[in-house]
Amino acid sequence: MNVLGGSRGTFSLGNQKLELNSNRLMRDCLIFFIAYVVLVVSFYFIAGDSLQRVINITDMVDAKTTSGEITTERTVKQDFIMRNDTLEYLVVKGATYDRENNDTLLITILDQQGTALATSELDTKGLENGDDWTISLSNPIFGVKGQTLTLVVRSERGTPGNAVTFVYGDSYAASRFEVGAQIPENELLRVDDVPLDGTLCLSVVSSTKLAFGQYYWYGAATVGVLLLIYLIVIVVNTKRGKETGIVRLVSFFERYSFLIKQLVSRDFKNKYKRSALGVLWSFLNPLLTMLVLYLVFSTLFQSNIRNYPVYLLSGLVCWNFFSEASSMCLMSITGNAALLTKVYVPMFIYPLSRAISSLINFLLALVPLFAVLIITKVSLTAEFFLLPFGIVCLFLFSLGIGLILASSMVFFRDTQFLWGVIAMLWMYLTPIFYLESIIPRQWMLLYKMNPMYHIISFFRIILIENVSPEPKAYLLCLLAAIIPLTVGIIIFKKTKDKFILYI
Repeated sequence: MNVLGGSRGTFSLGNQKLELNSNRLMRDCLIFFIAYVVLVVSFYFIAGDSLQRVINITDMVDAKTTSGEITTERTVKQDFIMRNDTLEYLVVKGATYDRENNDTLLITILDQQGTALATSELDTKGLENGDDWTISLSNPIFGVKGQTLTLVVRSERGTPGNAVTFVYGDSYAASRFEVGAQIPENELLRVDDVPLDGTLCLSVVSSTKLAFGQYYWYGAATVGVLLLIYLIVIVVNTKRGKETGIVRLVSFFERYSFLIKQLVSRDFKNKYKRSALGVLWSFLNPLLTMLVLYLVFSTLFQSNIRNYPVYLLSGLVCWNFFSEASSMCLMSITGNAALLTKVYVPMFIYPLSRAISSLINFLLALVPLFAVLIITKVSLTAEFFLLPFGIVCLFLFSLGIGLILASSMVFFRDTQFLWGVIAMLWMYLTPIFYLESIIPRQWMLLYKMNPMYHIISFFRIILIENVSPEPKAYLLCLLAAIIPLTVGIIIFKKTKDKFILYI
């Protein structure tokens, strides 16, 4: 009787436990699905116009000299290549000779056949000397991607002493140096059909319409239905006593959450052990580094990058996290040899805890970044809520590289020295304190294969431009995170059983 009664009691308790787990899982799945809906709706309204079209603004060359007064007897022509489908407007740098000129510039945009696509007029009264002048068009020009267009400028009543001029150049500022723009002969500035030794200081503002925005809700609904089906399958399998991969993953983190917290706490405390300022260095380190580099590149070497403090600090904060996380993960296995030989713990926890510890430092480093944003009067807009996506991608990418380094370090101890050299080269190949425009066009495809380029660019578009990146930027950041993470997990999983033999 007692045995049967005990069996019934145990079985009943097991059913009750399973029912409680199922109820909790159903609740968590419902919360997850609601969160998905909220994120989809919020993202659509925050991203706004960036889902419908992508805006491209080309960089100006640095000012070298002026093209001479634009009078009624002179014609200025500048060819430029369209990178996007629609030409919105143009921005040129001009000079007024520090006087008020009573003239009107007559502007025409021609196609390759010489047909006028749009016209505009620019009143020279009130123009600022050495400022950027916006040339609005009578109508946007559509369907011109890849075509060479010609900007033609004439004067309506300009005379010597009563005329403005345009500024041109042949290089880009690259901190201490001037990097040649490598201008093709057919893109040189022409005055009365005589080519000058440079190109107009011109920014072309163009756009491309995206199908992503048009089909956004259809895609979101399809993913939502698939997600809902998957969540239902998870609940049904759990009730039947079958565990799915996602349930095992959640159970893993629940089981070892305390250990992960302890390891993260240990790493964080060891970092500032016996330090007088302690955790304050998480704020001061990026800020002081930014101040030094700002003085060097912005003041002494005359860098003209827009809002250089934010540009520089955003790149530094992202790079410092990647460098710290990858370096800490590199030593995560060999540095815990004593624990590995005595206590069984899934080895993946060690690099994971190191990456999380670095993530805490990164989040603290965002505080001085936002302080600089406020000081430089950058508007804090709703687009800032998109930053967590970039943070997650940066974390996953750093963890993936860290897993590869941790595995390599066990078998090849020189990895730590090689990584120091590779990381330094990698840093200089990433646009942290210079503009990407100094890179020759023929190298840009290879240059953009750098994952950190896309992640840092994602941050800067939100922080400096106050807009959402284009949909392609989200995809590139996601690929930059998932591919290294997948490779890192595969390498780590295949080699972890041999770690104990080499540590």
